[in-house]
Amino acid sequence: MHRIDNRTRRSSAAASVEGGRAATFTAFGLAAEAQPIAPGLYLVATPIGNLGDVTLRALKTLAAANAVLAEDTRVTKTLLAHYGITTPLVAYHEHTGEAVRDRMIARLREGQSLALVSDAGTPLVSDPGYRLVEAAIAEGLPVIPIPGASAALAALVVAGLPTDRFFFEGFLPAKSGPRRSRLEALASIPGTLVLYEAPHRIAESLADAAAVLGPRPAAVARELTKLHETVRRGRLDELAARYAQEGAPKGEIVLLIAPATEEERQAEAEIGLDDKLKAALARHTVKDAAALVAGETGLPRRDIYARALSLARGGDETP
Repeated sequence: MHRIDNRTRRSSAAASVEGGRAATFTAFGLAAEAQPIAPGLYLVATPIGNLGDVTLRALKTLAAANAVLAEDTRVTKTLLAHYGITTPLVAYHEHTGEAVRDRMIARLREGQSLALVSDAGTPLVSDPGYRLVEAAIAEGLPVIPIPGASAALAALVVAGLPTDRFFFEGFLPAKSGPRRSRLEALASIPGTLVLYEAPHRIAESLADAAAVLGPRPAAVARELTKLHETVRRGRLDELAARYAQEGAPKGEIVLLIAPATEEERQAEAEIGLDDKLKAALARHTVKDAAALVAGETGLPRRDIYARALSLARGGDETP
């Protein structure tokens, strides 16, 4: 980064090469020059709230690209204007048709450089763009990540929950029934669950999570990197009661839920084993049922037989 005079700025902005263009942007109150970049589709992470979280590499890429593909051009225009970037904007969102995608692929084939951004954070993470990336890869065109801010990762590291393993789910279903079904499917995942949620649904989602998963430790991260950033930690049932009492909060929300303990996972596994054995005992003898379930689960046949025998004696089935 260095100071440049107006004559240099004009010549840099006017220069054009295959795959990108020399351009300028403003950072730390200084004019900076962005050198031309190679052809390809650049996936550029943008700030999730605080404009200062953008990287210099992201700014250089946005300035030098032939066009910026934006989920909402109004949102991205604010970011570009803040840093004095004048790259043309093209709308690219979840309702973008195949024709627009084909035009973008054609531009990439011509040797242009295109920067894809979401409204905030890393593109494609619960945001549109996968189909365009898929199409570019199928054509053998370069796809380059420009990493940076991510609401999911920012929330994960401040939640106070295990970070060695985590599962990003994105948004849960909006209605309670499908939401509980999805939570049941996620219950046995041996890692912290990372979810996005709308403010007006957070109390209901917490209540459903508490009903399905029990009083697991959890955290609600809201408005990360912004002025009113808050992180609330507690049990799912406690957080559900608190948000139900206070009403819907404002802002973007990340919900994080701790994995089940080893004891809880073992208890769930035993319940699942009993269900399998009961279903098998309804059609087979104890010996055959035990052999069948042992083959399905890979568990020791002797242990499975003992459990099957116990269930049979306690119910209507006889050995």
